[in-house]
Amino acid sequence: MTAAAFEHLSVMPEEVLHWLQPKAAGVYLDGTLGGAGHARLILKAAPAIRLIGLDRDPAALQKAAEVLAPFAEQVSLHHATFSEAGSILAELGIEKLDGMLLDLGVSSHQLDTPERGFSFRHDAPLDMRMNPQAGQTAADVLNLLDEQELARIFFTYGEERYSRRIARRIVEQRKVQPLTRTKELAELVRQAVPGGQRPARIHPATRVFQALRIYINEELEQVETGVAAAVDLLKPGGRLVVISFHSLEDRIVKRIFRERAKGCVCPPRLPVCQCGKTAEVKVLTRKGARASVNEIEINARSRSAVLRAAERC
Repeated sequence: MTAAAFEHLSVMPEEVLHWLQPKAAGVYLDGTLGGAGHARLILKAAPAIRLIGLDRDPAALQKAAEVLAPFAEQVSLHHATFSEAGSILAELGIEKLDGMLLDLGVSSHQLDTPERGFSFRHDAPLDMRMNPQAGQTAADVLNLLDEQELARIFFTYGEERYSRRIARRIVEQRKVQPLTRTKELAELVRQAVPGGQRPARIHPATRVFQALRIYINEELEQVETGVAAAVDLLKPGGRLVVISFHSLEDRIVKRIFRERAKGCVCPPRLPVCQCGKTAEVKVLTRKGARASVNEIEINARSRSAVLRAAERC
């Protein structure tokens, strides 16, 4: 896929700038660069900003280089996941950041590019890797893992109530012929799920595709390690903004922010603090910010977005 084909509509752009508050000559990191829509807004928000951009998708980096060409002297782009931000900053000789943005999950361009295999709207190879240069494909997982492990993946990462039934059908099918195409998997799930033949608001295979994508790309592990590490990379007063698109991600972000915002953890009966623990961040968005009605009308993907922000103490 060429960089020119990479299109991605940035979610909650006004809210990102409001909570990140980019300042002149600040150092910022976009850990999920995508089409560089957010990165461009950050660079335009204040003069002399330095921006480090990370993405695991080479096509995203190509597109970002084009979009951010007017700011080339201020930008450093790297093929890496956001959980590797600490090592990238060390290589660049940067100790701390003024702000960091994470826009989690799959991008709209990845969903809309058939050969990436993220969606069952197109008949395509079962791939689903955000970095197409490494790791197992969805076809590998479906055809190699045992029934119990497949059921666990569908239930844990997709919250699929019929996970065991679907896993059983997959194992039966691959004895006849391996699963290799998105349409094959979608149809198998539709037939396996009770009521799957009837029209519904969402396709019966939606949760299975989500689960496979999250598992293959280790998305929750990335969030767990990456968000926690991001807090440590901020200067006092530095801000971390995270956009999540489903509850599994958002729960992790919310928990980490809550834990890092705690001060003393001594038993209440102690008259004087003995633990010495102080709050590391101040949570700025207690309930999480949501996209406006107007944005949802323009960009349906923003409907499920939840933005959370925290400031380093």
